[in-house]
Amino acid sequence: MLKTNDADLPVSDETLLIAYARGDDAAARDLVHRLLPMALRVAARMLRDPTEAEDVAQEAMLRLWRAASGWRPGEARVSTWLYRVVSNLCIDRLRKARGANIDSIPEPADPAPGAEARLQGEARAQALQIALGRLPERQRQAVILRHLEGLPNPEIAQIMEISVEAVESLTARGKRALAAELVGQRAELGYAT
Repeated sequence: MLKTNDADLPVSDETLLIAYARGDDAAARDLVHRLLPMALRVAARMLRDPTEAEDVAQEAMLRLWRAASGWRPGEARVSTWLYRVVSNLCIDRLRKARGANIDSIPEPADPAPGAEARLQGEARAQALQIALGRLPERQRQAVILRHLEGLPNPEIAQIMEISVEAVESLTARGKRALAAELVGQRAELGYAT
């Protein structure tokens, strides 16, 4: 991994992308290790299909590699750019699949030990995925980026190309809709009432 001269800290994603554009294969590997898990998480949560999520994450990384040679430093964070690409690819796929029943696709198995904990975790994840799937696309995207990915509102605003106030509104409405959707399932999902 490339290191900075000052404090021996890892270099930024942007520096790695520029190094890749100059032919540094190690920089590409470092970027893949940093960014691919995030791309997969977001795509899996938005699409609810691990195979489709892998396709989206790979396509997003390919687009990043193609953009590397023309990258303009300081214009956008690499991770913000990638979140936007992943989100847009997911939205495109969801729109194309409107006629398909994506609710019938099962959740991937949770590798956590303990059958009861695993089953309860799966039930909670499935209930959340179903509830997320019922949100309008933009609310779902905002909720996933804010509450599941932990991104700050200004970065989400850049990704979604909207104002910070619009992000706040979307996430607030999304949270209220999720709470209303899940409130009747608290006991069933193992939460104290």
